[in-house]
Amino acid sequence: MSGSWILSGLLVLPLVGALLILVLRGESAATLDNARWIALWTTLITFVLSVVAWERFNPADPGFQLVEQHDWFSHVILYKLGVDGISIPFVLLTTFLMPICIAASWTSIQNRVKEYMIAFLVLETLMIGVFVALDLVLFYLFFEGGLIPMFLIIGIWGGKRRVYAAFKFFLYTLTGSLLMLLAIMTMYWTAGTTDIVALLHFPFAASMQRWLWLGFFASFAVKMPMWPVHTWLPDAHVEAPTAGSVILAGVLLKMGGYGFIRFSLPMFPAASADFAPLIYALSVIAIVYTSLVALVQEDMKKLIAYSSVAHMGFVTMGLFAANTQGVQGAVYQMVSHGLVSGALFLCVGVVYDRMHTRDIAAYGGLVQRMPRYAAAFMVFTLANIGLPGTSGFVGEFLTLIGTFQANPWVAMIATTGVILSACYALYLYRRVIFGVIEKPSLAGILDLSGREMAVLAPLLVLTIYYGVHPQPIIDASAASIDSLLKGVGQALSLTKTAGL
Repeated sequence: MSGSWILSGLLVLPLVGALLILVLRGESAATLDNARWIALWTTLITFVLSVVAWERFNPADPGFQLVEQHDWFSHVILYKLGVDGISIPFVLLTTFLMPICIAASWTSIQNRVKEYMIAFLVLETLMIGVFVALDLVLFYLFFEGGLIPMFLIIGIWGGKRRVYAAFKFFLYTLTGSLLMLLAIMTMYWTAGTTDIVALLHFPFAASMQRWLWLGFFASFAVKMPMWPVHTWLPDAHVEAPTAGSVILAGVLLKMGGYGFIRFSLPMFPAASADFAPLIYALSVIAIVYTSLVALVQEDMKKLIAYSSVAHMGFVTMGLFAANTQGVQGAVYQMVSHGLVSGALFLCVGVVYDRMHTRDIAAYGGLVQRMPRYAAAFMVFTLANIGLPGTSGFVGEFLTLIGTFQANPWVAMIATTGVILSACYALYLYRRVIFGVIEKPSLAGILDLSGREMAVLAPLLVLTIYYGVHPQPIIDASAASIDSLLKGVGQALSLTKTAGL
């Protein structure tokens, strides 16, 4: 092994916590509480270790850092880990959200508690692995492995249609990833290595790039998800438990965008330029169409799920603008969306735990009984709209600037999504929060408890902090993004010179 041990520690710690829970015996209340506490402390320690990684990370260095490497299979497949300015924010986002998810599940999950906590800890290892893997096969194993615990989380602890939603989620994502596996095999046969660092500098022929790009696109488009392969997401969100929805929106959706940045743009630059009009078209449709669909939803979770598809449209649009503002905006938008959408699903979970319904029509006038909840929900709603002063504004603004430089018409059409997001988000807030309490079932509803305030407070602080001070994320990723775009520009120039 060479380099640091920190990234391996991030992968191992959640598995150690899962093993400790696994050896617990019995189903007594004390045993289940021990499982909850082990999971919480494990995720907190993992978060602290990720902060150590952040502190040791040098943002001025565009290359991979904290690198560690083992030979794995016959000196062909490597156990190689590392982070750069693009991946380190997602590692921190993952470890930050996990203890919040465990705390949010403290009272709402009462059956198979040990198995639930083990599933989340294993999922944490697999999600972190996606962002730190520097070998293509290792990345694929982590990328696909995450399907299994999330499949179980939706299928066992979900709602009435949980089995249908779990299988739909699994089949959609697995089918797309099989094409990516074929592309990975082709890349190994062509380049003779699965080392991502080496592949970033390997000159694939322009004709081959198109096929490889399509193979990766099939997987990443489903994962984000992009229109029209987005239909699994609303079902998965509606049926998943609250914490499952938080991780699904906060981290798993970001793997598609991360894949586009890590593989599609730098490894297949000519194909990315060729297919950019297709991405623009799909992104604009996603932004406008799913925003209109969100307007007519009567289920709170489904409305937020469709809004996530619309916001991911800004991400893909900014990425394939292939300029500094677009790519930086896409990275920022993904981090911000992870915080804001996760918080919105937690807010839905708060009232669902009390009333056991997500129907918008079942609520109204909650500000009369839940003023603290109304205030928190308001901040996250405004961030979801992209109000200046919240983190949601920075990402959307940068992606629109970057897209305008590449294609003004696309940016102009996409801007209507900002207006539509205000329509559906404020419509939801008005119906749930404002007015008078007319339904007798709401008369005794209680405001946020101490645990719920502790869960929402960190998200609230970061949503506002990164809205007024976005530099920590922008500075961390700037050097790596500049290096990526410089490489893309050079590759495109060589391709044009060769007349391909």
